[in-house]
This record gives sequence, structure tokens and C-alpha cells, in this order.
Amino acid sequence: NGSPASFTGFAAASDTGGSGSSISGGDSKEFRSGSQKFTFQAEVNRLMDIIINSLYSNKDIFLRELISNASDALDKIRFLALTDASALGDGDDAELEIRISLDKEKNMISLRDRGVGMTKEHLVQHLGTIAKSGTSAFIEQMQKGGDVNLIGQFGVGFYSVYLVADFVEVISKHNDDKQHIWESKADGSFAVSEDTENEPLGRGTQINIYLKDDAAEYADQDKLKELVTKYSEFINFPIFLNTTSEVSEEVEIEDGEEEEDAEGDSEDDSEDDAEDSEEESEEEESEEEESEEEDSEEEDKPKTKTVTKTVAEWKLLNDNKAIWLKTPSEVTEEEYMKFYKAVSKTEEEPLTYSHFKAEGDVEFKAILYIPPTAPYDLFDNYYAKAAALKLYVRRVFISDEFDDLVPKYLSFLKGIVDSDTLPLNVSREMLQQHSSLKTIKKKLVRKALDMIRKIAEEKPEDDEEEKKEGEADEAEEKKSEDKETKYEKFWKAFGKAIKLGIIEDASNRTRLAKLLRFYTSQSEDKLTSLEEYVSRMKEGQTHIYYLAGASMDDVKGSPFLEKLLKEGFEVIYFTDPIDEYTMQNLTEFDDKRFANASKEDLSMGEKGKKQQEREKAIKDEFKPLTKWWKSALGANNAGNIDSVKVSTRLSTSPCIVVTSKYGWSANMERIMKAQALGDDRSSYMKGKRTLEINPRHPLIKALKDKVAENEEDDTTKALATLMYETALVESGFQSDEPKAFASRMYNLMSDTLGADPNAEVEEEEEIVEDEEPEEAKEDASEEASDAEADEFAAQDDAPKDEL
Repeated sequence: NGSPASFTGFAAASDTGGSGSSISGGDSKEFRSGSQKFTFQAEVNRLMDIIINSLYSNKDIFLRELISNASDALDKIRFLALTDASALGDGDDAELEIRISLDKEKNMISLRDRGVGMTKEHLVQHLGTIAKSGTSAFIEQMQKGGDVNLIGQFGVGFYSVYLVADFVEVISKHNDDKQHIWESKADGSFAVSEDTENEPLGRGTQINIYLKDDAAEYADQDKLKELVTKYSEFINFPIFLNTTSEVSEEVEIEDGEEEEDAEGDSEDDSEDDAEDSEEESEEEESEEEESEEEDSEEEDKPKTKTVTKTVAEWKLLNDNKAIWLKTPSEVTEEEYMKFYKAVSKTEEEPLTYSHFKAEGDVEFKAILYIPPTAPYDLFDNYYAKAAALKLYVRRVFISDEFDDLVPKYLSFLKGIVDSDTLPLNVSREMLQQHSSLKTIKKKLVRKALDMIRKIAEEKPEDDEEEKKEGEADEAEEKKSEDKETKYEKFWKAFGKAIKLGIIEDASNRTRLAKLLRFYTSQSEDKLTSLEEYVSRMKEGQTHIYYLAGASMDDVKGSPFLEKLLKEGFEVIYFTDPIDEYTMQNLTEFDDKRFANASKEDLSMGEKGKKQQEREKAIKDEFKPLTKWWKSALGANNAGNIDSVKVSTRLSTSPCIVVTSKYGWSANMERIMKAQALGDDRSSYMKGKRTLEINPRHPLIKALKDKVAENEEDDTTKALATLMYETALVESGFQSDEPKAFASRMYNLMSDTLGADPNAEVEEEEEIVEDEEPEEAKEDASEEASDAEADEFAAQDDAPKDEL
């Protein structure tokens, strides 16, 4: 924008004279004598109101904006020096750096750069006047919610200083002009004068920020260090902070202090001599010569004491390099690991990382890391939690709380994104609406999924170190320790996140499905993928079979799988509660549809003509039984049963209960009932239940014969109901009427044991205690009173200190 420090103006200026005048508002600071005073346009007040109240919700960013401007000024002088080496100067002027200092007495922060600097004309134009006539149009557009990208052209960043300051001085020296001071309280006027009171800057700009009373927290070196580390850690130029610390130091003791110490020592020696014996005096005489030599040596050495003093030093704050600006081939593995530790604030090493540059309409560079473990609160407040990625714009930190930088299910990713396309001088809230952010998000998701896919495709191979080991035993030990692959570690930590992605991200559902891992009937000890499952499918198999349950043992022993496993079909085992939700959104993979083994109309491939005729004949044979059974269950109010059918999926169990194709399964019903805030409003999702019977099972054949003999027999009806309720429990449902189920079970046991089911339970015999005679009660009372009296007497005899 032509501004040396990215400062552009906001109002048309009018020269109102030269003499100094007091700043309004009762402030003690006055414009310098002989300064030239200017008045802001009336529109500036409206614009400042937008800046402070709308764009910047976080006061901390004032330092970020000033450092960004200083960095731009340093970039400008470095560029000019390419064609004119004299522009850079010699000595300290050639040091391209930023220095921050704090004066607690004046409640002032100073920020100094050795950038290109500003002339008097620049100070007036860029910090007070506006050359463009579009100010009103810009303000109106902003108030209507227009494109905030335009705001970058107006240099809003500098004016964010008034979030924390009530008075600002800008001292600047350009190679083509003298050193000048710009000063303002942002209350309608500012002044510019030649600087004759401060030390020469040589070249560059110094901003003195006089803090407001409510911004006293920024008058602290630890706070300033925190802000620089947070927002400007990766600025290209070194940033120094003038810090003070207490140090201990040895200093010489003055002559007066030394004489006092000597007198005290001589008095002590005379007292000791008077008390010593003759033998001790003889020993002292023998050692006198040695002590005189030592004393002569000590006299040569000056005596010292320890004092504490305050030391000031310039401390470098941004020693971490922006490695994402390099090409991946230029960055070492050690640098990637060090950078991850700096970003994540941990000492762990990541599982993997991806370093890339995106080009096109939106250009940005990024480094993404996958942590080795999931944070304990990864899924707490899932939809309110922001991603762990840091967004930079031209190496200036903007925020790490963007909701739309990556989708929620990838919020475990760590790293940085640095864009040259996004505007810098706007708040997080405004930037979040920027159109470029959608493009960045789309590319980040693709790269993140590619990174995960690469570690999923890594084949477990022996480590290079293992191959070099001479001892076979040591190699075996290492193999057992490193048996878990990278992706198995990833899946253990973030598998739920991938399943959530299948639910939430329809556009990437196929990519995410390839990342799924699970156990199956043919891979019970090793995680497998859908691609591997499809490669093992039987010839003619058209469905991918799965079953969800509470645990692996429940799923393995489920009667739903009897015929499938007998026929050699592979079945996926799902035991995570989220699996039911995931499979509702994942209907097919590689043109193969998923089939829940607990749902009705389970297909096991095409059937031949003879097999169809045989099944039809069996259905006709058992039609009277199925019809009678449904009516018997309805008469006994045995639950929500829709129909009774002959099953083709059972092998050894007599019967099971399945649900309709588009309703909840038994496992899903269990999950929904366990919800802490669940209610009956979603009960319409419960699937209709169907009782499927095994026509080859002895119990079913015996029941068929009983029904043929007498359909109205109550015992037969009770047995049929009990058989249904038993199948209901075995199929994973909870009994609708547990008391009635228990009663029927007890009746069956009574018949088996020969007990009368209608016999009454014997009453418990009442035991009456004998009453104690009155004389015995009186004696007991007297004994108790005597015991209490003895206890008090013993306490009186005890020593007072023990009491």
C-alpha cells in the first residue's frame, strides 16, 4: 500500500497551526511546543468505533499488529538495500530487528524497529490523513456486513493500539528526512513535530504506548513475553524484550567494614586465650609460623560479600524458525520433531506428519501432525471444541480457535496453517466468514486423510536397528515390544474420530470408510479393513455382513450368526456403541451393500430352484404353527410381535427375534435406553419384532405336534410364550414384562420338580421373646449407675496433665 510500516490513514487532515495545546480529557500530556497540529475528519470517530468495538474482541492483539507493521517495515528496507546497499547503513542500523521495552514508572511500552522509517509527510499521510475519498463508502459497507477483506487496505492494525493506550507517540527517522514525532490521543486531533529531545534512532520507528488504567496488566514483562510467543513466534526478524532479573554478586568489603570485623575477631581471641590451658598455648606457638604465612596470603586477597542486584538484558523471544516456509526436502527429521514439541508444548514425538504447500486460488503452507495419544477430553464438549491448529497470516499468528478450519472429527490434529491470501487486520469472528477459509478447509481435510491413509498402508516390517542386532533373542524381544503398528496405535487413540467423520462428512465418506478397522469372524485377533474383507468374500457374495453387540463374547456367541458362519461367510464384529450410528450412515462399500445379521430378510446369495421349492414346502408345513403362535403371543400380551416366520439363518438354536429392516436393532435399543437424557419420543424408531423359528429343531417339532393335538391347551400356550421370551433375551432385547417372564419360568420349574405351582408359601413363625422380671431390670440399672460413678472417680484421681 506504499506505507513503510503498513500504516495507512483514516481521515483528511487540516493544518490548524503550530503552537502546542493541551490534549482534551484532562490528561497531563500536552502536544510539544512548536508542533504542527492536525484535526481528524469526523468520520474517523465512526471508523474507530468499528475497529475497537466490532473488529477486535481481544485486546491482546495490539502487540501482534504493531510487530506485524514493524516486520513489514524491516522487509521494505531489506528490499531497498538489494539495489542500494547504503540504504541499510552500518553498525547497529544494519541490524534488522525489533526491540520491546517496558517503563513501569511511566506505565509505558516502547516498540522499536530498524525498518525503513517515515518522513514527516508519511507521518501525516499514513497516521492522520486519508488520500482516498472512499472512507464513507467503506464504513457503510462494513456496517452492512460487506467484504471485510477491504479493511486490509486501510491499515487498521496500528489503531488497535488504542484498545490499551490513552496516548501514543510515534518517533520515526527516514533516510530522506529528519527525525519527527507524531502524537495523538485519538480524540479528534494529532500533532507532528521535529524530534530534538530523544536519542537519534539512526533509522526506523519507535512507538511509545502509554497504557490506560484498565490495561495495567500489559505493564508486565511476563505478559509481553507471553503475547510475543503466542502471536509473533515465527516472525522472520528477531524480537528482543528488555527483561530485568535479580542476581547475586560478590563485591569487595570496604575498609571501614573490614576494621570492625577485625576488632570483633581480636576480642574473641583474647577471651579464648584466657581460658586455654598451658598445653594448648604450646601447640599454638608451634603453629604460629604457619598461621603467619596464611595470614599474609589472606591479606593480599580482597575480602568480599554477596549482594543482590537488578540486571537488565535483552532476551530473544522468537528463536523457533518457521520451518513451513522451507521445502520439505530442506527440513530434517530432527527439525520436524523439535517444531512439533514447540507447537504441542509436549515432549512426545508425533505418530506422523505432513508438510505441504497448496497453490491455486488460495495459497497457503501447512504442517500437520498426528499426536501419539488422544487427549483425555477429546470428545468432551465435542461440538464446542475448536481445532488444535494455529492459523497464521504471513507468519503472524491470528488464532487457534477457528471452528471451521478443519471439521470437528479432525480436531485432534496439531500444527500450523500460514496463508498469504487471508487478510491480516481483522478479528477472528470476521475472518471466520471469509470465503477463502472454505477452500483452505477442503484442502486441509484431503491432506489430513491422505496422511492417515499412508500410515494405514505401511506394512509392518522389522526396524533397521533390529536387522543389525547380532543377538536373535534381543531381536525377538524388540519384535514383541514393537508388534503394534503405527496405524494400530492411531486407531486405538482416534478410531472413534474416524467413525464420527463417516457420520458427519458425507463428501469424504468413501475415503473415511477405507480407514475403518475392526475384528471379524476370520480375523478375531488382528484388525482388518473393508478392502481386505472384500478381497476375502466368497464367490457370489453380494453383501458385507456385520453384527453389533455389547461385547466381543456376546457377538461371537450370537444365534444370528449360526448359518452365516456355517456357510463360511465372514462377519464383522462391532462392539463400540458408536458403530450403530456409523453403520446407519454407511450403506455400501465398493458396490457391496452392508447387511445387519440381526435384521429380517437376511440374504445369503442367490438360491436355486430346488432350494426355493423346499423352503416353500417347509413354510406351508409350519404355517399352522406360525399362525397359532402369533395369536398365542397376542393373547398372553407377550410383547410387540409383528409376525412369526420360518427361519433360514438358524442352525442350532430353536428360535430368535429379529427386527424390521429400517428400525432399531436390539443393540441400538439397548444403547438408546442407556442414554442419560433419553425419553420415549424416539420410540417410533423401534423396529417391529419378528420371531423366526428353526423347523429342524426338536423343540419346535415337539411344539408343532402339541399344537396339532390341542390348540387350546394352556400349558402349550405358556410354553410357546416362554420360548419366545427366552429367544427375546438371547437376541439382545430386554424383556417387556420381566415379572410375567419370571412367573412363567417358576411355573415351568414347579412342573419339572413336581411341586404345586399354586401352593402357598409357608408363613414365617413369629418368635416371642420372654419378658424380663422387674427385679432383674432394677438390678441391671443399679449396676450401670455404679459403673458410671467408678469411672468419674477414676477421672478425678488422674493427673491434671493427663486430663
